[in-house]
Amino acid sequence: MINFKRADHIHICVPHDRLEEARLFYTNIIGLQLMERPDVFSSTGYWFKVADIELHIGVEDSLPRSIRHTAMEVSDIAAARRHLKNNDVEIVEEPVIAGRTRFAFIDPFGNRMELLQML
Repeated sequence: MINFKRADHIHICVPHDRLEEARLFYTNIIGLQLMERPDVFSSTGYWFKVADIELHIGVEDSLPRSIRHTAMEVSDIAAARRHLKNNDVEIVEEPVIAGRTRFAFIDPFGNRMELLQML
């Protein structure tokens, strides 16, 4: 058995030529804090702080859209939806699950991110 303590980080990918655009999207639109990334990697990317975990962005060729996603709990789902719509971010409705309100958004690089609020 593995005794998990917490999730440490999430890793998503963007095309190499759009890495700077991803940095701007995740700092200016999503509002994440850029972190220092250790200089031990041979590839390029950025790390961001998301509550008590990290979002790591690396580079790879674009893949077709998928249902793969990360889900993050927010304190005000309605405000999050308004903010994303006001910034022309694509919203995807999710099936209803009892006890939570949720939707997903697609970042400009095809990554699916679910936001949810527990009821």
